[in-house]
Amino acid sequence: MSEVITKTNAAPKVGFVSLGCAKALTDSELILTQLSAEGYQTSNTFEGADLVIVNTCGFIDDAVKESLDTIGEALAANGKVIVTGCLGAKAGDGGGNLVRQMHPSVLAVTGPQATQEVMDAVHANLPKPHDPFIDLVPNAFGVAGIKLTPRHYAYIKISEGCNHRCTFCIIPSMRGDLVSRPIGDVLKEARALFEGGVKELLVISQDTSAYGVDVKYVTGFWDGRPIKTRMLELVQALGDMAEGYGAWVRLHYVYPYPSVDDVIPLMATGKVLPYLDVPMQHSHPDVLRRMKRPASGERNLERIQRWREICPEIVVRSTFIAGFPGETEEEFSNLLDFMREARIDRAGCFAYSAVPGALANDLPGMLPIELREERRARFMAVAEAVSAAKLQQRIGATMQVLVDSAPALGKKGGIGRSYADAPEIDGVVKLLPPEKISKTLKVGEFTKARIVGTQGHDLVAQPF
Repeated sequence: MSEVITKTNAAPKVGFVSLGCAKALTDSELILTQLSAEGYQTSNTFEGADLVIVNTCGFIDDAVKESLDTIGEALAANGKVIVTGCLGAKAGDGGGNLVRQMHPSVLAVTGPQATQEVMDAVHANLPKPHDPFIDLVPNAFGVAGIKLTPRHYAYIKISEGCNHRCTFCIIPSMRGDLVSRPIGDVLKEARALFEGGVKELLVISQDTSAYGVDVKYVTGFWDGRPIKTRMLELVQALGDMAEGYGAWVRLHYVYPYPSVDDVIPLMATGKVLPYLDVPMQHSHPDVLRRMKRPASGERNLERIQRWREICPEIVVRSTFIAGFPGETEEEFSNLLDFMREARIDRAGCFAYSAVPGALANDLPGMLPIELREERRARFMAVAEAVSAAKLQQRIGATMQVLVDSAPALGKKGGIGRSYADAPEIDGVVKLLPPEKISKTLKVGEFTKARIVGTQGHDLVAQPF
């Protein structure tokens, strides 16, 4: 009995062979380090291993032959082989993969510097060892820790603090200046979340566009590769990662700096959701100056128009303040005109609140609370009319919907969200009972649905 228990509890073993130059050796070290960190045992023999990794060389003919022979030996002795390294990237006759042509039974083939791809193949064919310090923590996602959101979506914070000194805001006094997380740490957490089943990753911070400014966009590392600590590179990496898991990436708190324009093409190609949460606060240049808002806010209209030219499907959500100290009727009318022309898809509005410690409290022209609330109501009437008109345009469209609620497997319908709907702040998609008896809805999974109507801020859809 003791022998059976020992064998059952033993960590899975990976045989490993490294061929070629020093660069290949460092690739092997990265893979072996990751295997060890995840609790796998490694050995340099084929026999007794649960699978074998062969890191190959493809520089000269002799190296190619040695690599192919070694793969053949591993297959004969073990049967389960993952191939990586330079030979894995080499084309064979007719343009196909050489390794696949010579050894079609290998489990996976990657090129050099592909630690994550190798680990993905290991995970797919040899489940990770049980870690009692992580796996038994309720609601935990490994290195990503505990999340309080439903299991199919999660927030990931990329920085803390803010370098701006907006006169209505006291966040810097509480949280300090901008401190960006190392990009490798962010991507490590993101991968843990995706591996744990997250289907929507919501990127948050105080100022997402400024990610990396504090460290002068220093080059960080992810899976042994250099990557710049900057919003564009981060979003590219998250989009590439999410694609492998069939997941969404949604961006929040994006100040409308000109650099944001570089991210819009990624939305147009589907790498990340065509959705931007942009805190604009106002439209009139004089009010924005009194607010000490960054990023030339008076040019937001042309910026939004340019975004829509690049990505017609983009959805813009924003927040505004009505009744800011000194706001004239003319300045407020400018804000209403901006809303109508910019056609902001989703907008929230706050009547100015004199938060203790905010510099704006000392500005001249504090408005009566009744006028602030009245302007907020007028703003929301315009915003809701714009939003309702945009929702009407979606009737007849087919959309991908992430299911948030589906009692009885959705036999009586359910609740979900489209790419245009961030959880808890936007509308939802009310899913009707499926027409097909065999169709089911499952929380955390996507379904295709045809939009058949609207209800207030929400869409009504027929799953199919």
